[in-house]
Amino acid sequence: MDTYSLLREFADSWVLLGMVLFFLGVGLWAYWPSLRSDRDDASMIPFRNQSIANRDDE
Repeated sequence: MDTYSLLREFADSWVLLGMVLFFLGVGLWAYWPSLRSDRDDASMIPFRNQSIANRDDE
């Protein structure tokens, strides 16, 4: 079996499985209930300095 065929077979099976597991792991980590406060804090990053910017405009 030449190198290309061997790598192709490996990528078709194990690398695909690894990528799916990684995707599912990231999805679970992102929506884990105990991390809700971290998600809420990260979602407010663009608005943290908004009150300072509004005072400068006046």
